Amino acid sequence: MPRQVEMLPDRSAIVARALEIVVKACERAISERGKFTIAAAGGSTPKPLYEALATQPLDWHKVHVFWGDERYVPVSDPQSNEGMTRKAWLDRVSIPPENIHAMPTDAADPAIAAQVYESHLQEFFGVKPGEFPKLDLILLGIGDDGHTASLFPGTPALNERDRAIAVGQKDSQPRLTFTAPLIDRADLILFLVDGIGKANAVKAIMADRGDANTYPARLIQGNAIWLIDKTAGSAIAAQ
Repeated sequence: MPRQVEMLPDRSAIVARALEIVVKACERAISERGKFTIAAAGGSTPKPLYEALATQPLDWHKVHVFWGDERYVPVSDPQSNEGMTRKAWLDRVSIPPENIHAMPTDAADPAIAAQVYESHLQEFFGVKPGEFPKLDLILLGIGDDGHTASLFPGTPALNERDRAIAVGQKDSQPRLTFTAPLIDRADLILFLVDGIGKANAVKAIMADRGDANTYPARLIQGNAIWLIDKTAGSAIAAQ
């Protein structure tokens, strides 16, 4: 599916445009289906988006928040994606606790936690084992190495096609992550990318040909909008 790329001046412009897209998607989903399902991302780029979302008069009782990946740490840990999202957004709005679907990180074995979260998704979305839920919107970023969610270069999670949740690896640290087939199933995938450090990865990901094992964000082939600032997009803008 062709990706839509929007080149924007800076991070603040990315946040403003992302806010517009998320709010519109939320209102449409609630109007059409009675609820809005969104998967949050970690990292510094989404944080101001979450802070902006916290000011919006949305019908929070009909919003359900999931996570596309999570470090295997307690929510109190500064590295926790859930912890950051709660402080910036969820703790500041009237969303019911049961609408917050955090990835479990307390099992001794991350593989068990991945199975638990996958079962939760199947139950919530009413799909059978082996089927992939369809979220309304999944937020993603990329790393300087071309990873997205916790799908890192050269790791086994890249090859997962039958599971919705896998164990990702960053160095020796396990993570839980959406798999590429689950991400692709979303109604909309929204990438937020800024910073000169991402320029080479953006160029490789956007190239007509390339290796997804080296640049995992190439795996994502669903309905995606890429919001890219001028520094992250400098290598493709020069082509």
